[in-house]
Amino acid sequence: MNAPAPSATAPAQQQPERWRPDILGDGFEQLTLPLGSDDEGELVATLVRHRPARRFVWPWERPGAASGCDVLYVHGWSDYFFNRELAAFWSAAGARFFALDLRKYGRSLRPGQTPGFITDLAAYDDDIEAALTAMGHGTDAAASARRLILLGHSTGGLTLSLWAARHPGRAAALVLNSPWLEFQLSRAGREAITPMIAWGARMNPMGPMPNVDLGFYTRTVAKELDGEWEYDHAWRPDRGFTTHPAWLTAILAGHATVAAGIDVGAPVLTLLSARSTIQAKWDDAMLTTDIVLVVDDIADRVLKLGPEVTVARIDGAMHDVFLSREPARSMAYASITRWLEGYAPRR
Repeated sequence: MNAPAPSATAPAQQQPERWRPDILGDGFEQLTLPLGSDDEGELVATLVRHRPARRFVWPWERPGAASGCDVLYVHGWSDYFFNRELAAFWSAAGARFFALDLRKYGRSLRPGQTPGFITDLAAYDDDIEAALTAMGHGTDAAASARRLILLGHSTGGLTLSLWAARHPGRAAALVLNSPWLEFQLSRAGREAITPMIAWGARMNPMGPMPNVDLGFYTRTVAKELDGEWEYDHAWRPDRGFTTHPAWLTAILAGHATVAAGIDVGAPVLTLLSARSTIQAKWDDAMLTTDIVLVVDDIADRVLKLGPEVTVARIDGAMHDVFLSREPARSMAYASITRWLEGYAPRR
């Protein structure tokens, strides 16, 4: 039997980290957030902030739909933050935009670590709390005059939904981009495989699982293939990170919690593609549909997040709606703006 999965220790006292230039270039800075260590070494998260160039504001200009808000974005599985356009949208809407690379992802991945590995999604509470403290939304600070919007993609949407339910009152709104709230085999399939995966997690928690990623999603996103985006393929591998039973057990537990019903304590906007195309053979329809999740199942599952849930189905959108082609991206941004005009957190 393999050794137990890594467990974190409390961070040691040290000098505060400082903001420094980020890899995304002008207008972006990053801050390293120490989280202690586990059996694989140093644990950190990395907060990225967007600092757009100042511009003159005419007295008669209408405030942006997210004016007075702070946005915290959390990425999905096998991913990290690289979308400059997303940051620019929120900044233009009047928000202060931040993005978090969780431990063992992207900017936070250290040599010798198992990428993306976690055994309990609640462990990310430390990453999120460190980010919120740096943003001025920590629990030991006076109530911020600015309101917090959580923005999560895929696994990040699951993580933030569970966090919000455990920390009622902290977030004023959630915007979810194709959140991974249910397993692709549906609830019945998830419940059928959970005991088998849990057994594997006990017997060989770090054992590699079969890779079912055929590289189609990379083909739809990467600029050198059929997509439009440049990014670091070491941090966002072409066929995803290796998965492990202990990690999948944590994901399935999160799905089960959502299926039982939670209350995130804030209005929710969920952006989804209009359709899914999940198959083992390439089809050009994959360029304009979700090829990761069964979007109809996710649209049903988001209703378990609370009493105020809005679902926007974006025709032509891919799994990451904000990486889709035009006009799907513009439709998604317009949906957020319309929703904010009705639900935007006020001071």
